[in-house]
Amino acid sequence: MDHVEFILDQWRRERPDLDVTAMGVVGRVGRLSLAYLKPMEKTFARFGLNAAKFDVLATLRRAGAPHCLSAGALMKATMVASGTMTNRIDRLEVDGLVSRTTNPEDSRSFLIALTPEGRALIDQVVEAHVATQADLIEGLSAEDVAQLSALLAKALNALESN
Repeated sequence: MDHVEFILDQWRRERPDLDVTAMGVVGRVGRLSLAYLKPMEKTFARFGLNAAKFDVLATLRRAGAPHCLSAGALMKATMVASGTMTNRIDRLEVDGLVSRTTNPEDSRSFLIALTPEGRALIDQVVEAHVATQADLIEGLSAEDVAQLSALLAKALNALESN
């Protein structure tokens, strides 16, 4: 019995009139998320990064050559506010991992690009990150992983379509 089941059993005993099925799903997803974040943060820290910096660098890397996006496109991809994105870009620029240039198509905006150092770093970090994530699910069979991934995708799609 996991900790969530313990909590559910308590609620079932104290409030048998409540259907706590959703509480179990959401509680387990939340606990997994927190448990997964700790080792991933350790991986990022080994490279002098945190999850926020990793997110920006990974987004630029995934964008493909020339690994450059507008600040607006970065905000949309990472789902953070303008001030938050500006702060992240400022820090990464100070670290020499990204460069900021005026957008030739719109002089009011900037293009953010990986520097060669930024690209080399994110390529290293993403390899370590993928290995960390693989370690986190090593107790599941390939079939378990496929089923879990499909169910989580279904749940996320249902939530995002509302």
